[in-house]
Amino acid sequence: MADLGGIVAQLKAERAKLDKAIEALTGLTGKSGGSGGKRRLSAAARARIAAAQRARWAKFKAKKAR
Repeated sequence: MADLGGIVAQLKAERAKLDKAIEALTGLTGKSGGSGGKRRLSAAARARIAAAQRARWAKFKAKKAR
């Protein structure tokens, strides 16, 4: 049987090289994954969010007026 210690050392060295390569490539993109780009909301989603926020403010102002 071959020298297992030597084999383990070689594998660790190779893993270190791969880790450095992955780090370098990740640094180029600035992200580790995903398709990138900006997320955009539909008009309907923006309207729902705006209505919910208006309702929150109305509730807050009603409490404050008491």
